[in-house]
Amino acid sequence: MNFDKRLLRQALTARLTLATTIAMGLLGAVAIIFQARQVSTIVARVFLERQTLLEIRPLLFGLLGWIVLRSLATLLSDAAAGATALRIKQALRQQLADKIIALGPAYLRSQPNGSADLISIAVQGIDALEAYFSQFLPQLALAALIPVTMLFVIIPLDPLTGLVLALTAPLLPLFLWLVGSASAVVTRRQWTALSRMNAFFLDTLQGLTTLKTLGRSRTHDQRIATISERYRQATMSVLRVTFLSALVLELVGTISTAIVAVEVSLRLLAGRIAFEQAFFLLILAPEFYWPLRQVGLRFHAASTGVAAAQKLFAVLQTEETSPASSTQPAPIMLAAPQRIRFEHVSYTYPNRPLAALQDISFELRAGQLTALIGPSGSGKTTLAWLLLRFLSPTQGEIRIDDQRLSELPLSAWRRQLAWVSQRPHLLRGSLAENLRLAHPGATEAQLWHALRAAHLDQWVTSQPLKLDTLIGEGGASLSSGQIQRLALARAFLRPANLLLLDEPTAHIDPMEEALLEQSTRNLLNSGKTCLVIAHRLPTIQRADWLIVLQAGQIVEQGRPADLQNGVYARLWQAYQGETH
Repeated sequence: MNFDKRLLRQALTARLTLATTIAMGLLGAVAIIFQARQVSTIVARVFLERQTLLEIRPLLFGLLGWIVLRSLATLLSDAAAGATALRIKQALRQQLADKIIALGPAYLRSQPNGSADLISIAVQGIDALEAYFSQFLPQLALAALIPVTMLFVIIPLDPLTGLVLALTAPLLPLFLWLVGSASAVVTRRQWTALSRMNAFFLDTLQGLTTLKTLGRSRTHDQRIATISERYRQATMSVLRVTFLSALVLELVGTISTAIVAVEVSLRLLAGRIAFEQAFFLLILAPEFYWPLRQVGLRFHAASTGVAAAQKLFAVLQTEETSPASSTQPAPIMLAAPQRIRFEHVSYTYPNRPLAALQDISFELRAGQLTALIGPSGSGKTTLAWLLLRFLSPTQGEIRIDDQRLSELPLSAWRRQLAWVSQRPHLLRGSLAENLRLAHPGATEAQLWHALRAAHLDQWVTSQPLKLDTLIGEGGASLSSGQIQRLALARAFLRPANLLLLDEPTAHIDPMEEALLEQSTRNLLNSGKTCLVIAHRLPTIQRADWLIVLQAGQIVEQGRPADLQNGVYARLWQAYQGETH
């Protein structure tokens, strides 16, 4: 399959350690041959020639040497295989992380199980590939090399036994292929069940507060039991096929060894072969089939990883909806842009019949606060993602002053941006570390200035550790308002010329909202541009320019005071009716 070739290409990136694994395995096989020869010689001399311990002592030391060499080869082979798997897993995780970052949040939103599938691939799936790279792949090479090496020794010594071995050896790969086909199907089912269970448990943990609040936690136990039972059944199907294949391979290997034993024994009784030679062949016959049996065992150990690899490479091959910057040279924008223009921009998500945005044209000006409003699904987030270059327009273009946005280097453009989402995410670490995500080189004075701008400085001052105050994953130790203000402080800290704010005052009381609005105004006075996706009408009322989206189209735009009729006027009248 194609994904098998891609796994092989990944393995070739660790050529040295992979070659060491195979070379040590082959050296161990050579040691087995000489060890078997040494044992047969010792037995023949002791039982047939009646030699004493003193006479065979050199042979015993030689046997000990081959045993030590075989053990060392096995240890080095296992160590090199582990190093190979580790390097490849690190490379795959880095490729997956880079690809997810390049695809952006639009790709995550399009996944049926959200981020749970990607988490399963990055953690469990890539870990399961360790068996493929450290066990199956080296054993596959050894299964081809070791029997051939032994045949080169056996055929000159006894052509008949070499012929029997050569004819029976292909039976093991044949039965492995027959059973392995069934194994691949049930393993894919198991991985699908595991992915769904991961997604379900992630949703359960994230919604645990809601379940407890609504008193549905107990009844939710039944759904947990159902999905767990499905995974158990899928796992038992894999185990049944695994045990069946192990039985078949062992049976074929045992029968093939028995055939060699019978034909060698009959010729020994007839006096057509020497005892030492016959004993050497009997010792070597099980070792001849051993690498082939191990391929089957290693295949089932790696089958889960192979199933995960299909999904992994499906992600890595996904085309980015926001292509890389044009290869044509373009001046990197250093100064703050004065105008950002959308010119007849449209965007349609893949596999969706209707356009999310259609023929959008407007202009953002420096020092101006522009508010974007509209019902859910009207295209507000899509428009913001176009500016962030998570997406690229399917029609039309976005211009930054006189340059096309698509021609600007992606990293240079994103350095111009500060983005605050409606649900900002904070990482586990100190408050200073979370702030410096926006500006790694920020001084302590700059951190305090940003905190004052976001009106969070008094709370930080009251903490014993000040800027070193620890924050839990997702801001677990903070209130919703504190999380939002910390995200705003991060935006104020970033040396950006364009602020994109998705309802920045959603979790803040009206008094703090007025203070933060003044802080935003101060930033605009320095020549920055601000686009606010607004849901609260007081924010809209203070905007310099208003854009109203509906069904992916601009139905109104202008200064709030000038929009006396239409959608905005009706929204404002309804809001005033609710507050009075």
